[in-house]
Amino acid sequence: MQYTYSALPGSGGGIDKHNRCLGNRAWCVKDICGIVCVIMTWLLILFAEFVVCGLILLPSYANYTVFSTTNMIIFQALAFLAFVSHLRTMLSDPGAVPRGNATKEMIEQMGYREGQMFYKCPKCCSIKPERAHHCSVCQRCIRKMDHHCPWVNNCVGENNQKYFVLFTLYIASMSMHTLFLVMTQFAECVKNDWRTCSPYSPPATIFLLLFLTFEGLMFGIFTIIMLATQLNAIFNDQTGIEQLKKEEARWTKKSRLKSIQSVFGRFSLAWFSPFTEPSCRHKFSSHFYSV
Repeated sequence: MQYTYSALPGSGGGIDKHNRCLGNRAWCVKDICGIVCVIMTWLLILFAEFVVCGLILLPSYANYTVFSTTNMIIFQALAFLAFVSHLRTMLSDPGAVPRGNATKEMIEQMGYREGQMFYKCPKCCSIKPERAHHCSVCQRCIRKMDHHCPWVNNCVGENNQKYFVLFTLYIASMSMHTLFLVMTQFAECVKNDWRTCSPYSPPATIFLLLFLTFEGLMFGIFTIIMLATQLNAIFNDQTGIEQLKKEEARWTKKSRLKSIQSVFGRFSLAWFSPFTEPSCRHKFSSHFYSV
């Protein structure tokens, strides 16, 4: 069944304030576990910034100007893109279906005939589009919901999957780059003197480098796995929750190219930018109906 979405007559284009913040301009899930995970993510990124800049690159700038400058630009670019991708994933509506639209009056307005079958969510009292699933954390039905990720305090769905893929890509790249810098720093300290290779004492230097190594490995492995999982889901046009539930495809599966374009848009450098939305993405109002 194919769906198009339009504003309900008489809705006035109002915005559902549930899970909204910043004057209804952004999507915010008020979940304490997710908020804690988001803060932890930001603190770990700041720790990597502190060690890479304050211990590895800046102290060696005088002796290795080109090396330090090049790697500083690469690291800061990856960190900035990862942070923006994280924000866009967290603050973007993942594709929430309006609550409470499964009333008799609205069903009549939607044009359903008597006896026509449709899916209704008993938890948020909404008419569920095809491939939508209810999230107990967001307390909404989400179109093409893949999973709820506490590290971004949001569902990954139809509207923000691109940003989540970019977040995992840039964190994985940042982790690999960090491990490379840590190895070069260890080699420099072993080759010369631990007391002169760092502005900190040898025990503090070893602790900071080892903790950063552990962080880089954990974040790198986790995000590489998540990135591979997301790309596999996109290529197969089947979300994570659909794979987990082993749902039989009742929809017409897209080709790999069409499936990729539905998430990222037509190929361009904008694929890698968290500041742009896919060019082929449909715009939706705050209230929808299926025809």
